[in-house]
Amino acid sequence: MSDVTVVGSGRAALRGKLGVETQPAAARLDARRALQLGLAAIWLLDGVLQYQPFMYTRAFAQMLGSAAGDNPPVIARPITWNATLVDHHLVLLNTIFATIQLLLGFGIAFRPTVRVALAASIAWSLGVWWFGEGLGGVLNGGSDPLSGGPGAVIIYALIAVLLWPADRPGAPAPFVAARAIGAPVARTLWLVFWLSQAYFVLTPGNRAPQAANGMIAGMESGEPAWLAAMMRGAAALVAHQGLATSVALAVAFALIAIGVYLPAAAARVTLVLAIVVAAVIWVFAQAFGGILAPGATDVNSGPLLALLALTYWPARPGSYWPASTTPAGAAAPLAPPATAEGSLAR
Repeated sequence: MSDVTVVGSGRAALRGKLGVETQPAAARLDARRALQLGLAAIWLLDGVLQYQPFMYTRAFAQMLGSAAGDNPPVIARPITWNATLVDHHLVLLNTIFATIQLLLGFGIAFRPTVRVALAASIAWSLGVWWFGEGLGGVLNGGSDPLSGGPGAVIIYALIAVLLWPADRPGAPAPFVAARAIGAPVARTLWLVFWLSQAYFVLTPGNRAPQAANGMIAGMESGEPAWLAAMMRGAAALVAHQGLATSVALAVAFALIAIGVYLPAAAARVTLVLAIVVAAVIWVFAQAFGGILAPGATDVNSGPLLALLALTYWPARPGSYWPASTTPAGAAAPLAPPATAEGSLAR
């Protein structure tokens, strides 16, 4: 009787230990999956927006062609060629564009195809960044973080890399973005991205006295009356305050950039700041990405910036994602079955 009790207690202790160690791992796995589903939802919304009647008019081809403006010829000529091709085959090509984005969303949402869909989304994002956004205005001085610069679509590619479904061998990952590429590389990508935001917001065109006012006022067209009124209020707030607005945003972007290098508690504060800044920009500068008015092809950068911030949210102390001990994609070795002797030994 005593032996049975000891063995039973040993097994219960082992089950308890396994329960403590494996349950958080399952929850942590769900965190990356939830973020993947968030990215999938945005792709699906983009696909729906691409099916709007406006996109089947010549205005869509003209919108694509405008991305060539002031870009170097090597960048501008392919953009012009693409816009002309779309203009000549508008219905067919726009339907293909919209369907691709829907397939990307469904592919990311469906577990068996998530890798293929994420890889395809990176390639598609880079193509759209060139042919649809003219590299986000990076080379022609037109990149403005308030309006989505350096191109909202490039953030799709960045998030896809960070959410790749693999665990890098080595040190435990302190946040989801570090799982596939490691914490040092993930932090470097975050730093470069947000410092680039700080740089672009301080360029001469963006810090001009009426730059922010003019950009926000230009978003009013076609919006519902209540949103147009909000936009007018935001535009009035920054009227003749272009330099002050740019400096304030640059400081916020710089704080956000270094936040992932701070202790977890401080990092969370900077990530909350990133989400708040993203929300303010999305509502008051981007008019919810223009999705309530005809002509929006995507949700713009606001929701993507918030999703990006969530991929860097620190894990709770003592609950980091365990490092992979097998090559990415390989099956983990099976643990030997527990025995009574093993239980007693523990």
